[in-house]
Amino acid sequence: MRRTTLVAVCLAAAATVGLTACGTESGNAGEKTEKAEPKGPFAGMSGAEIAEKAVETTSDAKSLRIAGKATDEETGLGSLDMALDTSGKCAGTISTTDEGSIELIIPGDTVYMKYDEKFLRAQGKGEPAADTQAAVDMLADRWVKTKATSSDAKDIAGFCDLDVLLADFRDVNSAARRGGTTTVDGTPAIKLTENDGKEKYTLYVATEGKPYLLKVDQTTGGKPESLTFSDYEKPVKTTPPTGDVLDLDELAG
Repeated sequence: MRRTTLVAVCLAAAATVGLTACGTESGNAGEKTEKAEPKGPFAGMSGAEIAEKAVETTSDAKSLRIAGKATDEETGLGSLDMALDTSGKCAGTISTTDEGSIELIIPGDTVYMKYDEKFLRAQGKGEPAADTQAAVDMLADRWVKTKATSSDAKDIAGFCDLDVLLADFRDVNSAARRGGTTTVDGTPAIKLTENDGKEKYTLYVATEGKPYLLKVDQTTGGKPESLTFSDYEKPVKTTPPTGDVLDLDELAG
């Protein structure tokens, strides 16, 4: 399995910090902006201050869920839906743009994975056709397990530390503008916007409870991308699969 496919998730999360990491802002002439809300939990705070508060609060989370589209041409990441926490537990799906998807469940010292056929065939490029077909026949759409310390799973297990994933959220600067209020999956939020050349970001921050980051929309060259952040501080469900689970460690002898 290629390391880049796994590391892509970390890169995607880091990319969401683009809004708060931009150093300049260049608004589009004639663009209609929403009237800033003068009252509420962020009264008297600038967009940059709200963004920095959201980043600080989000980086302190002990668990959360990240879902959405986060295309990365270098790594091939297409989308993800992952719940993870600071203890190393995680569960969800990673999908690549052209190379299929992987389901993951990591409850502790064991990593459970399920690959679809498209992913396995993509990983088998350049290998003898018979070997690729054998891998598909044995592994496609079937749960496998291995120790988290094994070479096949070490990168995945390392990613599932939320502290590592959120490291890039710390110590950033922002030039965000306040926007209007809205809701994200029923949660009241304030919109913040920032432009950096061809890239346009919209950040949604919760206005009730802790000021968590709820959603980031990004448009680059007309291509929209979006990630949502939810299930803060909720236990990550990592019930191991049952039934036909192939033990890769036993298979390797």
